Amino acid sequence: MHAALNTTEAAAQFITYARDIKQLSVHTLKHYQRDIDSFISQLEPSDADNIHSIKEYHVRSWANSLRRKGLSPASIARHLSSVRSWFQFCAKRFGLSHNPAAGVSAPKQARKLPKAMDADQINQCLIAPSDSDLDTRDLAMAELLYSCGLRLSELQSLTLAQVDTQQRIVTVTGKGSKTRQIPIGGVALTVLNTWMKQHPRAGDLHPNTPIFTTRQGKALSTRSIQTRLDRLARHNGISVHVHPHMMRHSFASHLLESSGDLRAVQELLGHSNISTTQIYTHLDFQHLAKTYDAAHPRARRQKGKT
Repeated sequence: MHAALNTTEAAAQFITYARDIKQLSVHTLKHYQRDIDSFISQLEPSDADNIHSIKEYHVRSWANSLRRKGLSPASIARHLSSVRSWFQFCAKRFGLSHNPAAGVSAPKQARKLPKAMDADQINQCLIAPSDSDLDTRDLAMAELLYSCGLRLSELQSLTLAQVDTQQRIVTVTGKGSKTRQIPIGGVALTVLNTWMKQHPRAGDLHPNTPIFTTRQGKALSTRSIQTRLDRLARHNGISVHVHPHMMRHSFASHLLESSGDLRAVQELLGHSNISTTQIYTHLDFQHLAKTYDAAHPRARRQKGKT
């Protein structure tokens, strides 16, 4: 039998350990203290007096109370993480036989729908500010992102060998070393060809030459691509923050909206699991729902009637 140890004392020793040994930030320590205090406060006095009395149902009951208070799944997960770390410490320091928070999970977080631009916003975004080489390059990047649904990393590492201008195909290797071929739209190909004529290494192009480079011929960083894309969008009057993944989302949602072919969109995006692609069906439904609400005579209830 282990001697009774008050939960408040056990928490104090954990915070001291986290501060002095783990050297965690003040911000993290405050979160730990607040989350653990929240848990202890809902215990019966008899249970709070002995850390060895804590069972899984105590933790589960507390997590449910957090949910009833309206805390988000992410916030509940953080609370549970704090308490789980505390009990891990107690197991090593005080011989706690098990971690009562180990089997308790936070509610699943609602999956956020990806943001996508509509066709008019895309058309507005994809306008070159000028005929300068850098503006042509930036437009070519944006066109390829939208035309092919490329990931940022796939665009950044793209080389001459991966683009077949005759067949109008780009070949990329994405997540999980999965290689896929994607058609290039005519508009994107035209802008890309224009950029390749202005490429800093246009007179000495090799298969492994990076397509998108600085004026010095060095491959652009992912951060530079993000910055230049947002600059292009802002110059063209787009008020929202435009990033490469938004272009990919727009590519997927517009294709699905027009074709309804989920499998084809899955292949073009390079998703290994179709469940990942299915999130775009929600985007498609949102579009249909808005159209229904705007057009159907009985879509909304008449005022004054229930």
